[in-house]
Amino acid sequence: MIKENEIKKLFEEDEIQNAIKKLGEKLNGIYKDELYVICVLKGSVMFTVDLVKHLTMPVKMEFIRLSSYGSGFTSSGKVSAVDIALPDLNDKDVLIVEDIIDTGHTAKFLVDFINHNFKVKTLKFCSLLDKKIKREVKIDPDLYAFEVDDKFLVGYGLDYDGYYRNIPYIGYIEKA
Repeated sequence: MIKENEIKKLFEEDEIQNAIKKLGEKLNGIYKDELYVICVLKGSVMFTVDLVKHLTMPVKMEFIRLSSYGSGFTSSGKVSAVDIALPDLNDKDVLIVEDIIDTGHTAKFLVDFINHNFKVKTLKFCSLLDKKIKREVKIDPDLYAFEVDDKFLVGYGLDYDGYYRNIPYIGYIEKA
C-alpha cells in the first residue's frame, strides 16, 4: 500500500472547491428547468455532491456504476457496466458528471448508451479532470475544471485499488 506522504499534491481542497463553484455558475447559466444529474460511481460522488450544491434549478440525481480500471494504474480500455439502471430520460435535460476523462472509453460508452436508449432534450458531459493527453476515442467534456497531464491521480474521489478516495485534495503517485 502507498503511504499518504508518497502522494504529491496537485490541487488543494480550496482550488477544487473554487473550480466547482465556477462550474456550477456556468451550469446555472445553461439550465433553468429540471436537470437530471447522472453521477458515475464511485469516483465522481464527491465532485457531484459538491457541484449540485451550487445549482439553482430543480435537480434529480441518478447514480450509475461503470468501471474501466480494476486495480491497475492504467485504463483497461474495456468498460464494465456494473449498475446502469436509469429512469425515463426522454425529453429531459441530462448532465453526466464524471471525475476524470482520460482514454474516453467510459465517457463514450455512457454517451452512446444514453443516446441509444433515450431521446433526451440535451445531453452534456461535465468532468472534474480532463486528461486529453491519454485520449484514445474522440470525445471531450462540455465542461471541466482542470486539464491534467499523464499522472496517476488520487484523492477527492479518485482511488488506487479502492484507497485514497477520502483525501480532500487531488494528488498523484509516481509510477515505479
